[in-house]
Amino acid sequence: MSKIIRKNELSFKEYTEGILSGNRSVLSQAITLAESTLPKHNALAQKVINHCLPYTGKSIRIGITGIPGVGKSTFIETFGLYLTEEVKRTVAVLAIDPTSERSRGSILGDKVRMEKLSVDKNAYIRPSPTSGSLGGVAQSTRETILLCEAAGFDILLVETVGVGQSETTVHSMTDFFLLLKLAGAGDELQGIKRGIIEMADAIIINKSDGENVKAAKRAKVDFNRALHMYPAKRNGWSPKVKLASALNNVGSENVWTMISKYAELGKSNDFFEDKRATQNQFWLTQTIEDSLKGEFYQNETIK
Repeated sequence: MSKIIRKNELSFKEYTEGILSGNRSVLSQAITLAESTLPKHNALAQKVINHCLPYTGKSIRIGITGIPGVGKSTFIETFGLYLTEEVKRTVAVLAIDPTSERSRGSILGDKVRMEKLSVDKNAYIRPSPTSGSLGGVAQSTRETILLCEAAGFDILLVETVGVGQSETTVHSMTDFFLLLKLAGAGDELQGIKRGIIEMADAIIINKSDGENVKAAKRAKVDFNRALHMYPAKRNGWSPKVKLASALNNVGSENVWTMISKYAELGKSNDFFEDKRATQNQFWLTQTIEDSLKGEFYQNETIK
């Protein structure tokens, strides 16, 4: 029987040098390390992330959410290709897939769905399982964001599982929160209520093509009216409603122009820095709670 040869784990130096030089293979291994539940992996991952921290924070982090079937993956591929080809930016897509409660497995099929973007030399797609965590993101998404920033990516697109009752965690780790909606899907009135709509910096009516154009324009008017009912955002930004058709490659330029204006406003009034400082405080508290919870369940007496 032949002996299985296991690939040697990288050293701390190999991880940090590989990430900072933009090595995709090493970046992927580092993210896998951060996702591991083994204590020795966690310790090394934290050491690597701490070393990379001074090289983070320079990207624009965009959270993208919406109900299943709204076309998140298609929209992200079209938008991502526009950013790499027209705007000449490097893009990292963090795609979150739900984990089965029965098998504990995930399909992780976003690379298959984003065929063109997955082979773009200026793009990087990383699917991750939720592993049971709430909030529409994986437990290690924040660490993955930091590692991708250290690897030099300009724009991070965080795609969530789909809108649910607790689909708000992504808001606490991104700069711009984009909500995709469908016209004529019966959720226009559902959307006109407090919650996820209130947090959105922009609403995109996706699949605005063919016979759906009229319904999309009506939905745009409805959502614009609804947004006026909410209190103004602290940074002075007025949430926008845009139409897009990922199928016809329409809307990407308008979306990017809007996000650029949002970023300019946030940097001019220091809102970007304040928001990220608040997010850091939130994640410090979250990390402490997760750590205490982990120690509790790992305790031999408790077991």
